[in-house]
Formats: sequence, structure tokens, C-alpha cells
Amino acid sequence: MNKNERKALISFLSIYIGSAILLISIMLYLYYNNEVRMLKDSCSMEISSVSMEIKSEILDSYMKNKRFIPKDYGSDHIRYALYDEDKKLLYSSLDGQKYVDLSKSKYVEDIYDFYIVKLNEPSVPTEYIVLESCREYQDTNKLKVYIIVVLILSSVFIGIIAYLLAKILLKPVREKVEHMDRFIKDSAHELNTPISVLLTSVSMLKKGKNPEKMMKYILSSSKQISQIYNDIHFSAFNASNEDVIEEFDLKELVQESVDYFNDISITKNIEIKADLDDCILFMDKTKTQKIVNNLISNSVKYSHNNSNVEVSIKENILSVKDFGVGISKKEQKEIFKRYKRGSNNIEGGFGIGLDIVKRISSEYDLKLQLDSKLDEGTTFYINFSSVITGAKCDIKDKEI
Repeated sequence: MNKNERKALISFLSIYIGSAILLISIMLYLYYNNEVRMLKDSCSMEISSVSMEIKSEILDSYMKNKRFIPKDYGSDHIRYALYDEDKKLLYSSLDGQKYVDLSKSKYVEDIYDFYIVKLNEPSVPTEYIVLESCREYQDTNKLKVYIIVVLILSSVFIGIIAYLLAKILLKPVREKVEHMDRFIKDSAHELNTPISVLLTSVSMLKKGKNPEKMMKYILSSSKQISQIYNDIHFSAFNASNEDVIEEFDLKELVQESVDYFNDISITKNIEIKADLDDCILFMDKTKTQKIVNNLISNSVKYSHNNSNVEVSIKENILSVKDFGVGISKKEQKEIFKRYKRGSNNIEGGFGIGLDIVKRISSEYDLKLQLDSKLDEGTTFYINFSSVITGAKCDIKDKEI
């Protein structure tokens, strides 16, 4: 991952995680306030219930002339104390401080909540009922811990999801950048050979050495450069061009390409042989030329030196056969993908030639097939039956 990718990833993660955590924090804050309010109401209701029960039993005891016997009431969180009208302690089970401010009806001291209830019964010795509870403090702390744990786990989960999303989103961009980098390197490599031959030939020609041979090399190199440019231009700008459908003879077009590439293949001492029957087509001639040129160019590129390439048209089927390195079964499944090149690619290339062939074949519903064996060679077949304008022939379809 380069510097720009890391910067983009960090920016994405910061914005995504930051905004997500902020949203969750707001939701948890609102949830916390609501739970605290409900907790306070619940504690108040519990305290009120216990105080009413104690008060009722005190009054009942004195009405029946019985001695009130303190006992536990309600929850374990609640303790209480009894004071007379002189604020003298009568009974206490408080856990908190010994001094209680009886002038208040409710207050908080440390972790305890104190509630004071006056009986206002002159005949009853008990005047004050003091209730002590730490439930609100304990439950609030539990709620805080719960909120913090949820926030941490949510942040970790969001971080993982954000990272995975960032990797998924950056993957096609990274692949595109890698393709462009490889394309630029391949362009330099692909153009280097014909340019070097061209410069060397011109230099030798100036010295008057073997001018006829040097002129052939110059012609071959110039055509290679032209072919490379045409492939790049077609791959990059073809989407904006409209098809020009016309009627023409595939035989004449293929023969032109054979003559053209015979001048290029001279540097590898490869002869391109043609056995062509008439085949009248009705489609875009430029795209047809691209199919033929790329198939022949690919065959020359992957053929061994001092070998042949055989081109034929029989029963509306164009076949281009080489005697080169061949293509493995595994690579045959991906060889038509853009920028995909064979593992035995020793001649350079962009990996766009067969992609162009596949795209045009799919556009015109041409049936495409290849047969290949490693170290023996490869044959490409294209069935043009779908764009034939003349008499129909009984042809066995060959498709990939």
C-alpha cells in the first residue's frame, strides 16, 4: 500500500468511524439519561412504598398498644432509622453516616440517598422515619459500565467493518492503478524492441550496410509500432465510435493482414501461410480487421523463431494456427480477460489483443474457440456465420 492509499484509507476510516461513534454516543447518552430518570422514579416509588409500610405498622402497633418491633422491609438496598420528636435515635440499621439531617426531606451524602418522613402523630413516640438507599448509586454505576462496554465493543465492530469496507472499495482502484502501472511499463517494453530495431537499421542504412535488409527491418519495425498504437487507440477510444456496417469479403481483408504481418514477422524468420476461401460479411470492417490483426499478431508473438503461422478461411470459419509455446488449460479460461497474459509471455504485450477479439466477437455474436497444447502451439477459430450475407452453409458451430 503506497502513501496515497494509506492516506485515503486513514481519512476514510477517520470519517466513517468518527461519525459512527458520534452517532452511537449520542444514542447511548440519550439512553443513559432515560434509564437514570426511570431508575430515580423506580427508587422513589420503592422508598415511598417502604416508608408507607413502616409508618402503617408503627401506627398500627401503637393503636393496639403493642410495642413496635423493627424488621427488614423491602429490598436489601434499603435501610432505615427511627427518631423521636427530640431527634433522639430510637432504632437504626443505616449503613451510612450516623448523623442524619432531619431538617430535610431528601438529600444525598456520598453514595447514599436519604429520605426523611415525618409521622406528625402526637401520641406516637416515633416522629421521624429515615430511609437510606444506595441502589440508585449502584445501578447507575452498573449502567455506566454497561454503556462504556457497549461503546467500546461498538467502536471495535465499526472499526473492523470500516476497514473491510475500505479494503473492498479501494480494491478496484488499486487494481486499476496496478493495471495502469503495468500498462505503462509494458508500453515502454513493447515499443522498445521495434524502436531499437528501427534506430539500429537507420544507423546501418546510413553506413550503407545491406540496405535492402535494413529497409525490411525499418518497414517491419514501423508496422509493429503502428499495430501497437492502433490497439491502444481502439482499446481506449472505441466506446465513443459508432459502427459502420458494410459488406466486404473477409478473404481480401485477411490477405491484407497476412501481407502486412509477413513484413513484421521477418525479424523472427516466421512465414505466414494463407489458405483462404471467399466469405462475404456484413459488419464493421474496422472491427473485423482488429480481430484478424490481433489473432495473427498474437500467433507471431508466441511462435518459435523459424516457424510458420497458418491462416485459413473454410466454411465461414477463420482459423489462425501457430507452432509456439501453447496455452495451459488453466490459462485458457482467463486468456481473453483484459491485461491477462500467458505465463510464457517472453515477447511483451499489453494483454489487450485477445480482450479486443473477445469483445468484438461478443458484440456480433461470433462464435470463438481455441485449441492449444503446451509446447506444440495454439489454434484460434472464429465462426462468422452470424454476419454472413450470402448463401448459408451447413456449418458445425464451434464455440467457447
